[in-house]
Amino acid sequence: MVEPVYTPVVALARGIFRGLGIRFAITGQDRVPRTGGAVMAINHVGYLDFTFAGLATLKAGRLVRFMAKKEVFDHRVSGPLMRGMKHIPVDRLGAAADSYRLAVAALARGEIVGVFPEATISESYDLKEFKTGAARMALEAGVPLLPTVLWGSQRIYTKGRPRDLTRGTPVRIAVGEPFLPAPGADAVQVTAELKTRMQALLDEARSSYAGAPRGPDDTWWFPRALGGTAPTIEEAAVVTARRDEERAARKAQAQVRTRRPRG
Repeated sequence: MVEPVYTPVVALARGIFRGLGIRFAITGQDRVPRTGGAVMAINHVGYLDFTFAGLATLKAGRLVRFMAKKEVFDHRVSGPLMRGMKHIPVDRLGAAADSYRLAVAALARGEIVGVFPEATISESYDLKEFKTGAARMALEAGVPLLPTVLWGSQRIYTKGRPRDLTRGTPVRIAVGEPFLPAPGADAVQVTAELKTRMQALLDEARSSYAGAPRGPDDTWWFPRALGGTAPTIEEAAVVTARRDEERAARKAQAQVRTRRPRG
């Protein structure tokens, strides 16, 4: 599929990735449906996950419409690009129902819609609790779910860490078998099945990952259960909650300042 904005952006991104020497290992590309709608459900460990996950569908000639936070669309540079690529804005503090409606409509048109069921980056790099949105969209649109996982992208750019553009960083991408939820199935049960499938994919992606720590202190990017020093899910949740509270407080203060009469 060739599009006036999306296609050049993909070509540019791939050129940048080659320049950075990122070593992609992608499996399951033949599992991507060549036609029809699908919900691509992706784990979330880094800021570039949507860009990397989209590479897995190119062999099938498909482009993914990602659901991304509204702030990205509001940016003067990324906003026009996101709209030109027909991605879907998500206002997590406002009209979330509108985002859901747009996603279901895109699925009904035969698009692949990319969703992060964890909603935000997992700073433990394990799977967090899943939201039911991906399952509900698949059920409403009558399309399959396409489990997809990434591993290694957190080493390049993730929350709470400086960017690391060291050449040769491996990124593992694995696409699982698509599965079609039975009509009328319970979204909670479908979500549980999705998470189980994605956990199995993630376990395989980690075991086949070609990268190793660059030194004795480079263990932050994998979980403690695997010998790393990343926070546990529970510890990461506390940090995330505190950060969200601070961000909400700053936003509320900014709104008060803008409403305050001058003079």
